[in-house]
Amino acid sequence: MRIPITRYGLPQVVLVPLLIILVALLVFLLWPAGRPWSLVVGVAAAVGVLAFFRDPQRKIPEGANLLLAPADGKITDIIEVDQCEYLEGPALRIGIFLSVLDVHLNRSPCAGRVSYLKAHPGKCINAMRWHAASEQNQAQSLGIDCPDHPAGQVLVKQITGAIARRIVCECVLGEELSTGQRFGMIKLGSRTELFLPINSKARVLVEVGQTVRAGSSILVSYDHD
Repeated sequence: MRIPITRYGLPQVVLVPLLIILVALLVFLLWPAGRPWSLVVGVAAAVGVLAFFRDPQRKIPEGANLLLAPADGKITDIIEVDQCEYLEGPALRIGIFLSVLDVHLNRSPCAGRVSYLKAHPGKCINAMRWHAASEQNQAQSLGIDCPDHPAGQVLVKQITGAIARRIVCECVLGEELSTGQRFGMIKLGSRTELFLPINSKARVLVEVGQTVRAGSSILVSYDHD
């Protein structure tokens, strides 16, 4: 039976709840007036940590002309940019804000080969301020070459937030990713962006304010020739 906790968070899943419960027990023993709330708060905090690293199963939509959400969260912006790293030209950017309550695993929007990886040093501005966070925050870019997909190439950018301070990206150059495959996560509130080349056949199926789920929500569909 699969345990729905991501391996990316195993150190925190083991150590943080244990530390929280130990502190709660200490408060329980040394501060009688705090009973039973110290244990209640401790258990609730431990459960919260476990919930953050949850890894639910997702049903991956079938279709060779689809781009799926690379992250859970809310669509904050759908805009055209003049220049995009890796794509080296104009691109459409779809931004997703992840709150601390969202699943923070990232998934590949389509099948393809990892052909670009770049870490960007930067700040940790609140990801809700997406204009600034997109340009100034620490980030990890992942370029996927997908010659069998209408997009040809896509870029996924993992961006830190005010609380999130660590990006996990397990990909290596040349690795083959399947559609919806897990490839990393951002720990605590953050932002994920999907970039795709401008293409008249690309139809965006989401709108700003909409909630999406990584690996199951369709962001873009390409019209057949």
